[in-house]
Amino acid sequence: MEITFWGAARAVTGSQHLIHVNGKLILLDCGLMQGHRAEAFERNHNLPFDPKSIDAVILSHAHVDHCGNLPTLVKGGFRGDIHCTLATADLVSIMLRDSAHINSKDVQYVNKKHRRKGLPPVEPLYTIEEAERALDYLVAHKYNRWFRVTDGVQALLRDAGHILGSAITIMGINDNGKRVRLGFTGDLGRKDLPILRDPVVVQDLDYLITESTYGNRLHEDITQVEDELAETVWETYSRGGKLIIPAFAVERTQEVIYTLHRLRIDGRIPHLPVYVDSPLAIDATEIFRLHPECFDEETNEFLLREQDPFGFRGLHYMRNVEESKSLNEMDGPMIIISASGMCEAGRILHHLKNNVEDPRNTVLIVSFQAEHTLGRRIAEGRETVRIFGDDYRLRAQVKIIDAFSAHADRDELLWWIGQAKPNLKAVFVVHGEEEQSLALADEIERQGIHRTTVPYRGQMATL
Repeated sequence: MEITFWGAARAVTGSQHLIHVNGKLILLDCGLMQGHRAEAFERNHNLPFDPKSIDAVILSHAHVDHCGNLPTLVKGGFRGDIHCTLATADLVSIMLRDSAHINSKDVQYVNKKHRRKGLPPVEPLYTIEEAERALDYLVAHKYNRWFRVTDGVQALLRDAGHILGSAITIMGINDNGKRVRLGFTGDLGRKDLPILRDPVVVQDLDYLITESTYGNRLHEDITQVEDELAETVWETYSRGGKLIIPAFAVERTQEVIYTLHRLRIDGRIPHLPVYVDSPLAIDATEIFRLHPECFDEETNEFLLREQDPFGFRGLHYMRNVEESKSLNEMDGPMIIISASGMCEAGRILHHLKNNVEDPRNTVLIVSFQAEHTLGRRIAEGRETVRIFGDDYRLRAQVKIIDAFSAHADRDELLWWIGQAKPNLKAVFVVHGEEEQSLALADEIERQGIHRTTVPYRGQMATL
């Protein structure tokens, strides 16, 4: 049995790990690479394997860096099953359509520049029709139920506690008479996050592929989130400014809304309007309402008491473009939550363009920001940031609340891996910037798992 690491290897995005067993090829995730435009364009358009050769896909969750290149896989000839949880299937259906829409808009912008320069036009990665075609191959499963993947390979999906429907994949493999259990964390969540259940502890693994997004970092105490958010709201309110929150449409937006709701009930923030300006976030919130089976006990109690965790007086969901544009004409104070979370596309770019030069405003970073993204440059406090090809002075206040992160930090990852440790023969560390992955690998080795590898892209490991 062999594993080839084709994406999220010494990088955070583009998750793709290829399992070769019993003459079959099983792909764990098929995500989009994000970052440098030219490199991302090349990688996303040209898969490093023949799509027709892939027998099955198992998705860890619905973030686009894990599922966003499924349409390219299907367009290239893949005709197998794409396995995932029930909630992930629902989210993927909106994520892929949105990804196609954003990509087409990006291509229109690039082609305008190409025409001015006399360059040939570029084609979108995939169309909405091609995204919808990929949905035909989704096969949804409940948590904790074994299912057949290929001959000699079964899989079980356990709750990863990262986003709605996220899963830790456990593969039970009969490799020419040898029984092997391989685990893949996907993106591992944290204990005590709002809304979702805690990640499930998994034991009896022979091999593990683990994420390392925060492999050498510690999060702030999750119990301080409400205090920090309330303080940020009051500071911006007192200046008469706008609080701009770039947030992933799935999970982070719902967590922020839920936290604001709780603060409003407790009278800890002023009654100011809150605008969720993201059609994808609106659709995702509706899917959250359909899957209370994924909620933790506290959220289910809140649901019974308050009816809707994601709705309160003064909260406005904005779907059409004209509503979005109207926010630029309004004076603060107000809160605007918009996607994308890394500020690489979507309506958040317009809100940043119109608000980053005003010192009364605040940009609140509540999500991980990958290298070479606009969100990362804002988080680093650059003097100027480039938006839609123009430079803007970053005069707005920048605040970072790291405790909102849905990724396990170093100690949380080490604790989780420690529970799986007794039978582990090897660990492969992926989905992290190189510094983070290497640091986590060193700590895992100190726990006594000496075969710990941080693979390069294209590297193959034989089990």
